[in-house]
Amino acid sequence: MKTVERPYRLLIAAASSLQSPFLLAVRLYWGWQFAQDGWGKLHNLEKVTDLFTSIGIPAPAVNAAFISGLEFAGGILLAVGLGSRLVSLLLTCNMLMAYITADREALFSVLSDPDKFYAAAPYTYLFAVLIVLIFGPGKLSVDAWLAKKWK
Repeated sequence: MKTVERPYRLLIAAASSLQSPFLLAVRLYWGWQFAQDGWGKLHNLEKVTDLFTSIGIPAPAVNAAFISGLEFAGGILLAVGLGSRLVSLLLTCNMLMAYITADREALFSVLSDPDKFYAAAPYTYLFAVLIVLIFGPGKLSVDAWLAKKWK
């Protein structure tokens, strides 16, 4: 048993040492993607409002501005790791609503045709923010720096 236990403990230590760099990479990449999408929407609010109107979102102009701002500011906050879990929760809700309103068919095919679910635009965004929501921003974040400073 000792011959298996020691290598396994080394594997766990090695994998654990990659957690913060992995979370940093997820936050930087997907934070940038959210910020870019939000920036694009902020500069085309009329088009976003028209889309929201066509898919039946209530108060489409208000929601278009809110979602655009959330994705832009939330993406920046996600990338730097400030308020990461709260931002991730808001962006998770945003992506779930994107599935429900714009990719309903893909959402409801999660069991019958998983490829359609995975191929939908919100999937990778949703997956990324769920990782940060569940595991936190990691040690390489403003959240971790502030927590360390306040202790």
